[in-house]
Amino acid sequence: MSEGLTLDDLSVPLRAVRLLAADFGHLPAPVLEVTDIFPNRLKLRFHDGLDTFESWRAALGIAPDAVTHGTQNGGGTRVLQASVEYAGATLELVAFGQIPASGSDGGAA
Repeated sequence: MSEGLTLDDLSVPLRAVRLLAADFGHLPAPVLEVTDIFPNRLKLRFHDGLDTFESWRAALGIAPDAVTHGTQNGGGTRVLQASVEYAGATLELVAFGQIPASGSDGGAA
């Protein structure tokens, strides 16, 4: 953890939150993370499916090919990640979505 940081030292990601609320207040609310460990980063996490991630990705102008994807939880959870510079902060988007079990929807994964 960084020693000696003040709340004012987190003004860049906090300003980004304020601007996101003004510019994109109609989009689904993410889980927000601001930390003194990475004082210029704002993380937006989406735990309710991948469609909310897609809404934010498109709104922020992040190219689809800039999104990385993977799985966790033994292959049961899909994870999407992307980042963009916004209002001086590094904005990281992370989404989690369940992968249907084989056979539960005709075998699609």
